[in-house]
Amino acid sequence: MQIILLEKVPNVGNLGEVVRVRDGYARNFLIPQRMAKRATKAALEEFEARRAEIEAQQAERLAAAQAVAAKLEGHTAHITQRAGVDGRLFGSVTNADIASLLRESGFESVEKMMVRLPEGPFKQTGEFAVEVHLHPDVNAAVNVVITGETV
Repeated sequence: MQIILLEKVPNVGNLGEVVRVRDGYARNFLIPQRMAKRATKAALEEFEARRAEIEAQQAERLAAAQAVAAKLEGHTAHITQRAGVDGRLFGSVTNADIASLLRESGFESVEKMMVRLPEGPFKQTGEFAVEVHLHPDVNAAVNVVITGETV
């Protein structure tokens, strides 16, 4: 399916590009998330008429993400959970736990899906580096310190 990208999408293209993607990806993800529109003649004309407005909105989002990343970079989040004597947690620390902790620390724009844990949830105590993906062009590194509370 031919679509017009309304924002930068990793591994697909940049704002304003007309690209071909799989039908299901366009119908089920890109179009409902308002990241793209079908590339019809009318949609292309409408996009060109609103191009400056859309680019300004994207520039604002990028600037806001960079501002949050500057505050978030190097931030240390402390989590205390029940653990055994060997340091293994009863349960795990997930991206939702880290996102809620960051929101409590004053970073309201951080959502669960922005916190990237490539190796899965943490199941041990210790200090870990976590990447927060705020925008397709902006990432911030956060330290997460998990301490065990023995029962």
